[in-house]
Amino acid sequence: MKNFISTIKDIWKIEELRNKILLTLGLMAVYRFMAQIPLPGVDPTQLSALENQTSDGLLGLLNSFTGGAFSQASIMALGIMPYISASIVVQLMGIAIPYLQKLQKDGESGRKKITQITRWLTIGITMVQGPAYITNIRSILPESAFLPEALLSPGMFWFSAMVILTSGTIFAMWLGERITEKGIGNGISLLIMIGIIARFPTSFMQELVSKTVNGGAGGIMMILLEIVVWFLVILASVLLVTAVRRVGVQYARRSTAGDVKEVQGSRQYIPLKLNSAGVMPIIFAQAIMFIPGALAQKAEGAYQAVGASFADINGLGYNILFALLIIVFSYFYTAITVKTNEMASALKRNNGFVPGVRPGDDTDKFLDKILSLITFPGSLFLALLAILPAVAVQFGIQQNWALFYGGTSLIIMVGVAIDTIQQINSYLLNSHYDGLMKSGTKRKSSL
Repeated sequence: MKNFISTIKDIWKIEELRNKILLTLGLMAVYRFMAQIPLPGVDPTQLSALENQTSDGLLGLLNSFTGGAFSQASIMALGIMPYISASIVVQLMGIAIPYLQKLQKDGESGRKKITQITRWLTIGITMVQGPAYITNIRSILPESAFLPEALLSPGMFWFSAMVILTSGTIFAMWLGERITEKGIGNGISLLIMIGIIARFPTSFMQELVSKTVNGGAGGIMMILLEIVVWFLVILASVLLVTAVRRVGVQYARRSTAGDVKEVQGSRQYIPLKLNSAGVMPIIFAQAIMFIPGALAQKAEGAYQAVGASFADINGLGYNILFALLIIVFSYFYTAITVKTNEMASALKRNNGFVPGVRPGDDTDKFLDKILSLITFPGSLFLALLAILPAVAVQFGIQQNWALFYGGTSLIIMVGVAIDTIQQINSYLLNSHYDGLMKSGTKRKSSL
């Protein structure tokens, strides 16, 4: 505890780091404040039908990403998700479109153009998702949930709601980019994480009340057991996010000053992550899993029953297919993002080699083989974490609280937290320590 308090004091002493953290917290508070503002023309006291619709299932998961804004008919109902969708589309298009491939290799100028393309695509996706959301709330909510002006002029309500939803997404995108540029951590990821965390107190209190006040099975002992299991799942998620396979690399000796002086070759390693794809396979798999539910609504007879079974996120059929898709997409996303051929080329250019492996194509094949071998257990572990919420529900845990036992929510929170802590730690090391391998004593900061 003393070390934790000492670390907080160290953070506060560094003016630049302190300002970045305060700015980040301030912008996240603005985002959460905006998420509480309902669309003009909607009565926020009559949204029970929308809340019931988003209490579970895939819409419930989407609602958790927006911090409840989706179920509150908020001006930030779509949140940052259109931007995430646009980023995924641009990344996938970069595989097939030469222009985007060229931009990816153009350094900072190319990155800026890709960012601009992503922004415009975000607006386009919002223009598709916005009408769908408005149609949904118009159909599911009673007429009394809309103010008279909205009923008398539905065209004006549609127009104003579309403009506001689009502006809300653009504003959320702007907040995320400002956090990344001026604050600490990845802004977009932090906005998703803060939306997920916003649902945590309510979800836990509902579970606590159901187990203690309402006479649920197990009582307070069951709550304590759930907390212990939850911490173990978090530990497993941390291990999955941080686990790497180190591939040793040897750099040849090189001479300087006209062969007068030799520089000793150094030995390093290439860190290949156990889960190189991160949370993306779960997101891809969940997008695919929307299809069975949509088909079930239009099918008849036995096909409708089969489709409905795959639309139930807690059902056996859904989770088996979900897990298989996660494993497939883990290999797919790893293959397109981790380019072993470029690693091998970079090693060869820098006179580096893997001991016992010839530079060039042999090194590429060697790295690709290792990556394939470690991706399999990584994808299995990721699939297990993804279906843990459904397993938790089978043990009597409420749906909202069960979402924190794995899946996208927990892995996003763990990944973002680790990334942010690493950035803060780098500031501390650069500003306060002479070196971890030396005395580890603090030096006076010039800030």
